[in-house]
Amino acid sequence: MSTASVAGARPVLADSLVKHRTLLTDLSLIAAGVVVVGLLAQVTIPLPYVPITGQTLGVILVGAALGSKRGAASLATYLVAGLAGAPIFAEFGGGPGMVLEPSFGFIIGFIPSAFVAGWMAERAWDRKFTLALLGFVAASALPFVVGVPYMAWVLNSIMGLGLDFAGIMNAGLIPFIPGGIVKAAIAAGLIPLAWKGVRALEK
Repeated sequence: MSTASVAGARPVLADSLVKHRTLLTDLSLIAAGVVVVGLLAQVTIPLPYVPITGQTLGVILVGAALGSKRGAASLATYLVAGLAGAPIFAEFGGGPGMVLEPSFGFIIGFIPSAFVAGWMAERAWDRKFTLALLGFVAASALPFVVGVPYMAWVLNSIMGLGLDFAGIMNAGLIPFIPGGIVKAAIAAGLIPLAWKGVRALEK
């Protein structure tokens, strides 16, 4: 089934670049998404518990370019590959012990984030900067829905730090807001620009 055959959906960037969709091309695109996020994960600014990374930018780009299902599948593959030991998490982290890291909940949250970015791309929100920015900011917020409570559990129940609500917000949310907006804006600029390139090639 093509992306365009889903009710209300339009072809995403990957569908315009890869005209003949097969299982092999889908798997290749999913794997490419893992590589993109894994590379951007190594762009880090260390913080005490959870580093600021380029992962969120990668998640948005992969979700928007591949669409909801392939985007979510790519980030699910990223999670599984990292837990299996591939050093693709931030600071070349990987292995089953990552589930006890404060940052792991954010990695879980990348899956619905990519899905939402892809869902919005399937409805052409990624064609213009303003709509893309709104959609990508919303997608960027989803990792925090999972990540902040997970981080609080690890820090307080596993590590015994006893942080209060303000401490949790300062550790897992507030420092990430400016960068999250910037990364959403970068993606909102790159994806429409890529669409312009595709249209130029099709002429």
